[in-house]
Amino acid sequence: MLRDQNNGSRHRTVPTYSSLSAPRRTLITLFQELGFGRIEGLVVRGGEPVLDPPPRIIRTLKFGADTGARPAAGLGDFTLKTQVVCLFATLDEIGEGVIDSLTIANGLPLLAEVPA
Repeated sequence: MLRDQNNGSRHRTVPTYSSLSAPRRTLITLFQELGFGRIEGLVVRGGEPVLDPPPRIIRTLKFGADTGARPAAGLGDFTLKTQVVCLFATLDEIGEGVIDSLTIANGLPLLAEVPA
């Protein structure tokens, strides 16, 4: 943890997109391009998402609303949102396995279904 020089409070350093492994960056790009939908059968090996062969991608369409790529999709580097940090912590916990279904909303992971 780092100590803030101004008020002495403790806070964690939030990871950035550029600090991630290539498979994790590819997964985030997939989230951003999908916008809304599900990823089914995402294999996890060594805590890393396996995208070859690709998991099943299901796009959710809401008529009359923008459900396309998110604005961050074009950024070179950015701080990861809490939802993404939590997902990657879950991948680390899974280690070896499969996420049956991963729901994406607004280009961010929302829900994960894993075997009990």
